[in-house]
Amino acid sequence: MDELLLLALCAPSGSGKTTLSRSLLDEFPGLRFSVSHTTRARRGAEVDGVDYHFVDDAAFDALLAADRFAEHARVHGNRYGTSVSELERARQGGAEGLVFDIDHQGARQIRARLPQTITVFVLPPSLAALEARLRGRGTDSPEVIARRLGAARAEIAHYAFFDYLVINDDLGEAKATLAAIVRAERARRPRQAAAAEALLAE
Repeated sequence: MDELLLLALCAPSGSGKTTLSRSLLDEFPGLRFSVSHTTRARRGAEVDGVDYHFVDDAAFDALLAADRFAEHARVHGNRYGTSVSELERARQGGAEGLVFDIDHQGARQIRARLPQTITVFVLPPSLAALEARLRGRGTDSPEVIARRLGAARAEIAHYAFFDYLVINDDLGEAKATLAAIVRAERARRPRQAAAAEALLAE
């Protein structure tokens, strides 16, 4: 496949995006996770360089000034950005595709810069279920949870921009749906044209 598969995976906080993206990477070893830069504090067992590149505002500003971000946004008071180096490393490393874990602002910026990007929005089954998941994490204060729920409504309002919507009611089914999206996108003509041309050349 000559064309790198770019998959932007977006969801309100607590919708299961991280779990789904990890499942996708396990099922498709050729996909690489795009490690974003962020100014937020590390949570739990998160590892720098694996989950995120954790940086301070000064380092983030330096990357921004050098035009090293393919997209960047401020979310819940913290800054996030996808470095163009992630795309460069994926291509040089022979990856089949790159999975972006970003918000709707980032998805729009990535699509504007790289129009071939496939966008997927993960929806919770209900806002009540989302609230229960956020409370169950035990990492946020009631005030932060209330803010995240308000942000979730605003994020869901952008659903029409996305190519695919995946409702994460049953985790197994959501994983299967996401995997089916990847399989379908891998079969698109631009990614398989070389194989067809090789047959014609026989």
